[in-house]
Amino acid sequence: MLNTLIAYLTVAFTEVKEREEGQGLVEYALILVLVSIVSIAALTLLGTTISDVFDTITGVL
Repeated sequence: MLNTLIAYLTVAFTEVKEREEGQGLVEYALILVLVSIVSIAALTLLGTTISDVFDTITGVL
């Protein structure tokens, strides 16, 4: 009886831990997607300005 209870609790805690690890992975993926979207938006809006700065630097060199 005690062995069965220990086995059940071991399986239950293992499943909870696996779900938490999966949740952490999803959170990191969402952060990565958000950073990617912000980066793409910033480069799209500032692309020509950044290109002009690099052209100026290249001209000076």
